[in-house]
Amino acid sequence: MAQPAKGPAEGPCSTPPVGDEGSTPDCHPVDEKLHPSRLVPAALQHIAAMYAGVVTPPLIIGQACGLDTVAQTRLIAAGLLIAGLATILQTLGVKGFVGNRLPFVNAASSAGIAPILAIAETNAKGEQLPAIYGAVMVAGVFCLVIGPFFGRLLRFFPPLVTGVVITLIGVTLMPVPVKWAQGGDETHPDFGDMRYLALAAFTLVVILMFQRFGRGFLKQVALLAGMFIGTLAAIPFGMADFTSVQSAPLAALPTPFAAGAPVFQPAAILSLCIVMLVLMTESAAGMLALGEICERKTDGKTITRGLRTDGIATLVGPVFGGFPTSAFAQNVGVVSLTRVRSRYVVAVAGATLLVLGAFPVLGAVVNVVPMPVLGGAGIVLFGSIAVSGIRTLSEAGLDDSSNIILVAVSLGAGIIPLAAPTFYADFPAWAQTVLGSGISAGALVAVSLNLFFHHLGTRGSAQGAAAALKSP
Repeated sequence: MAQPAKGPAEGPCSTPPVGDEGSTPDCHPVDEKLHPSRLVPAALQHIAAMYAGVVTPPLIIGQACGLDTVAQTRLIAAGLLIAGLATILQTLGVKGFVGNRLPFVNAASSAGIAPILAIAETNAKGEQLPAIYGAVMVAGVFCLVIGPFFGRLLRFFPPLVTGVVITLIGVTLMPVPVKWAQGGDETHPDFGDMRYLALAAFTLVVILMFQRFGRGFLKQVALLAGMFIGTLAAIPFGMADFTSVQSAPLAALPTPFAAGAPVFQPAAILSLCIVMLVLMTESAAGMLALGEICERKTDGKTITRGLRTDGIATLVGPVFGGFPTSAFAQNVGVVSLTRVRSRYVVAVAGATLLVLGAFPVLGAVVNVVPMPVLGGAGIVLFGSIAVSGIRTLSEAGLDDSSNIILVAVSLGAGIIPLAAPTFYADFPAWAQTVLGSGISAGALVAVSLNLFFHHLGTRGSAQGAAAALKSP
């Protein structure tokens, strides 16, 4: 692991504007306070990289729960607000207690979407969000309790297991953008109309063009650019609805428990606690990767403080409308690409999210994006999640026959709910919630088979933990 750069270990310092002599700071790059001429553009790059991912969970979950325009806008605003608070807490932190004090972005993770949708399907309309929030809050407590001891559990979540889970997240979510591409509402007479499919295809092509021919910042914001141009193309055909912007309040803070008091259902709680373990593994891996990029040693205490931030955000988030919170890997990529390692850049990005969340009218702009446009972008977004899982599996030793069997059976178990939605129809309700989510089912099988093949009857080793932490 790379050692910290020479100079003070921690402590803020300032640099003059771009082009001024003597701009090299006498402190670690992570603690460098950049001049606004450098800080603002760098922060905007992080906003561009994370924004689509931040608003995706509330968009999907709100649609699944049948929320109206006002409630959907409120959910998006809450997601932005919680992401901003969590990111600020993570980057600035309270030394020795919470926050890894690295340029680390925290927000609601897409990994929680599939099991949350399974919870929504097993509850009546109006009772869905309380059941979801109850399970999310317990998952937050679970993270806080397990966090300090998580290093000892990582050997049960090597890249072999996390790769399966991440792949299943992308695969099981793919029906969502396909439904969006057809219009979003299966009960509507125009569902599947060629106009919708053409708009989704146009959006996808625009994203691909930006990805192929764009350079630098334009390439990074290909997803947002495609959604923006797709929305503009939809306006002349009356396919963009501006009602949400007109009805949204200019400024407002989220109302605590606006959807009702949380309800605690054992099966839903188990499902999200499993997902929380995966999110904690991803966060720990992200912190180690960022420590290497920033040349600042990331030890067990740093990881514990970072996971404590995840737990606090996940526990408190549902009070205002948030969901399971974890690291955003795409922002680790931004740090690696730009080499701007100041945590204050990411803190400013977090403050920007906080402002966006406090002004619902800004969040309502997202609701203007037509469903087919979201469908075209979602194919890229969720497909890239599956690719991340495949990349993790490629480094997990698939030349071993037992590993191949583990991955094959786990993926098969995870795809059953997708291939045969009624397969578990006669199972008890708790089993339907756990097994009805491909992510939960695949994770349970992967962990069990990992124990069977690599732990039972063998001597424990710390190598599994190290491998899991180093996985992307």
